[in-house]
Amino acid sequence: MIVTRADLERHITRVREEIGDPRAGIYGPGSISWRIDREAALFLGGGKAALLQLAHPYVAHAVDQHSATRSDPLGRFQRTFDNVFAMVFGDWDTAVRCSRRVHAIHQRIHGEIAEDIGVFARGAPYDANDEGALLWVHATLLDSAVEAHELALGPLALRDKEHYYEESKRFARLFGISDAVLPATWSAFGDYYRDMLASDVIRVGGPAREIASFLFQSPKPAFRPLFRFLRALTAGLLPPRLRQEFGLPWGSGDRALFRASLATLRRAYPRLPRRLRYVPAYVRAQRRLRGIETPDRVGDFLERLVTAPLAK
Repeated sequence: MIVTRADLERHITRVREEIGDPRAGIYGPGSISWRIDREAALFLGGGKAALLQLAHPYVAHAVDQHSATRSDPLGRFQRTFDNVFAMVFGDWDTAVRCSRRVHAIHQRIHGEIAEDIGVFARGAPYDANDEGALLWVHATLLDSAVEAHELALGPLALRDKEHYYEESKRFARLFGISDAVLPATWSAFGDYYRDMLASDVIRVGGPAREIASFLFQSPKPAFRPLFRFLRALTAGLLPPRLRQEFGLPWGSGDRALFRASLATLRRAYPRLPRRLRYVPAYVRAQRRLRGIETPDRVGDFLERLVTAPLAK
């Protein structure tokens, strides 16, 4: 099913009926979504989420044919997180504005798959507002967030995962994803996710491999060690089949770097000051709710620091 603007508006109305203070947006400070999504460690799962999305041929061909990813793959990665944080931590008006903007962009993105890949034949049509593809993108973000949080801060209780998943349905609805396709519970979501990974829907084709090859190319020589670390981390987190299909290196050096990185992360990350752990979007949301209107200079500096490796 293709999500129409009318479908989206119905979902927006439903989410608005579920929330309290519109200044807090779709979640607010008491939500488990803010508790989990505020952690900067979630960026460590970003590469895995991006590749899992590209493993869906609808996504790979849409990105290949309709975006500047070939010339700016890291910029697209950054814009994706900007949109996610605007919807998770922004006020209601910001979340809705972002929802409508993303849907409007997607309305212009459709075409044909240019290869025989998995269950898809060459020439099969795709649409960026296809509900099944949107659900898969949502699933990759959700799974990667939970995994990265647990890698950095230890296991989440099952009740927390259930609660986080239930809250995530609001985020999904802002993309027009309906209850007809959303798994009902965290357990059902896990079944859906594993079934998708095992299916012939999730298969890495030529465009996906080519885009992935750009993702880990450092724009500047000084940042090459960082990008090698991100590539090894992503390779280690990916399911083995997809790691192989993407052609990511996974030799003894990569495996050793992956193991050492996880060990260091588990020791060091919980000891970081909260101002370094929490993403600036979360801190700004807290300041907004307290009525603080002055610029968040620390957050601005941290964002410049983090995005410096992404700049051309």
